[in-house]
Amino acid sequence: MPWRCADALRRVLRAALCLLVVTLMSGCADDAPVAQRPQYARADAIPKVRHLSFGVHPLHNPGRLMALYGPLVEALNASIPEVVIRLEASRDYADYERKLRERTLDLALPNPYQTVAVAAPAYRVFGKVSGDEDFHGLILRRRDSPIRQPLDLRGATFSCPSRTAVAACMLPLLHLRAAGLDVARELDVRSVGSQESSILNVARGLVDAGATWPPPWRAFQKDYPDLAAQIEVAWVTENLPNNSLMARADLEPELIERVAQFLFGLSASEEGRRLLVNAEIAGFEPATGARYAPVQAMLARYVELIGPIGP
Repeated sequence: MPWRCADALRRVLRAALCLLVVTLMSGCADDAPVAQRPQYARADAIPKVRHLSFGVHPLHNPGRLMALYGPLVEALNASIPEVVIRLEASRDYADYERKLRERTLDLALPNPYQTVAVAAPAYRVFGKVSGDEDFHGLILRRRDSPIRQPLDLRGATFSCPSRTAVAACMLPLLHLRAAGLDVARELDVRSVGSQESSILNVARGLVDAGATWPPPWRAFQKDYPDLAAQIEVAWVTENLPNNSLMARADLEPELIERVAQFLFGLSASEEGRRLLVNAEIAGFEPATGARYAPVQAMLARYVELIGPIGP
């Protein structure tokens, strides 16, 4: 009968189900392997690494700047593992100053003009480069040049990296102005983008004279001895406080202090001194914005004697 077949089928299925339950329970023995589900951490529990930018003003072209300062920034990162500091180069002075105005840099190493006139509203000084005796301008000419005194530059061409380069343009122009040359009317000043380019313009005779400052001039003599031999330093300007170290005003004081202590302590170790030599700087030291009062006075004198500061 059909109902007897259905009843037999139910008994078979019930027996199979019991056997399956027994088999599964036997897998719960103490020595039986237990499958582990993958564990996932909550997204908000994963530590977040902060990324900060460190912008050095165009002391050199971007490639050379990275070679000089890259190892120093790598060592700084190793000393503060919870942040990643990225060295950021800029195409030229105008590009760098735009970044300061827009506050896109967290840490900065600007020149004195950029320190007091560009970055001051949004950044604060916490240190500076050591060796103020090295922060002055050099006015270069070819050795075969007929120019012997500043007034010989009337109607001449003159190269500099940028009109806002303090040691490599402002101080040289003030020096020539003090010697009687009306640089605003009697000198064709050409902004050529970088220190190396300013020196090369003199070496190749593309300008009658040009300006730079000691670190790039030393580097040029080392890298291009044949060209450097064709140039001489005609005049040296007065000194000003060296480039500053600045931090964006909204960065935590504790973080700035850790960065400062690392940089200030570089000269105390052999490895730190090696990094400083590679970067072609004497070292770093504590400073505040008050240290740059002489720069404010220089800028006022520049505007009075030469005219507005600009490209």
